[in-house]
Amino acid sequence: MEPALQRRVQRYGWDKAAAYYENTWQQQLKPAHDKLFDFANIQHGQKIIDIACGTGLISFRAAAATGTDGFVLGTDISDKMIEIADKTATGNSIENIRFERMDAEELKVNDGEFDVAICALGLMYAPSPANALKEMYRVVKKGGVCVAAVWGKRENCGWADIFEIVDKRVSSEVCPMFFNLGNDNVLEKNFELAGFSTSKIISIQSSLDYDTAEAACAAAFEGGPVALAYFKFPEDVQKEACEEYLASIEKYKTDSGYSVPGEFIICLGVK
Repeated sequence: MEPALQRRVQRYGWDKAAAYYENTWQQQLKPAHDKLFDFANIQHGQKIIDIACGTGLISFRAAAATGTDGFVLGTDISDKMIEIADKTATGNSIENIRFERMDAEELKVNDGEFDVAICALGLMYAPSPANALKEMYRVVKKGGVCVAAVWGKRENCGWADIFEIVDKRVSSEVCPMFFNLGNDNVLEKNFELAGFSTSKIISIQSSLDYDTAEAACAAAFEGGPVALAYFKFPEDVQKEACEEYLASIEKYKTDSGYSVPGEFIICLGVK
């Protein structure tokens, strides 16, 4: 897919998913968010940039950690994600944070402006993750850090069939290389290509827990990367896709719902 087209797919796809994202993914992504936050080790008064910030789940934690003397800029390619995050900030009178729509590969900020760059599960969606990391390298100060989390290997993510299920009904090509960064040494090499000295990298085995089949399908189709394609399906095709997805995760069914395995890779680089 051409980079410009991939960016449009991401922008409007996440616009569709924005209203469902927190309710369907917040708890499932918490282990990755927690470890990324630990790695970032944000100090009082620091300037933070959160790339692919979504609705601000990590951004607001960073704002609390850096305090009123610090500042957080959250960026995302989706207008709707930024709108929700901005509304949350305004509604809670959080003044040390700002949200702007930006492409991760073309950040509209000055060189060396930030102490910490973070990217929680957003690099997989960039047409060139290496270019996005180069931008993060550019905007942090010397001695500053970048921390990114990505999904791990395809075989370690029990929900991975979702892309094939959607693509055989419409050629979405949402994330043709989605799991590549989770392969051995790939994320680390991208950090090094961007200029960072890699100082920490870890993989986390986790599970995505859902109480009901409806919750599992909502996360897979409504609150995630295939939302643009899914919402274009007629109702009968949506139902068919959900049934096929539930069949693909049937082996992860438990007495209390579903516990679908997942893997996260978190990397810390120093400039």
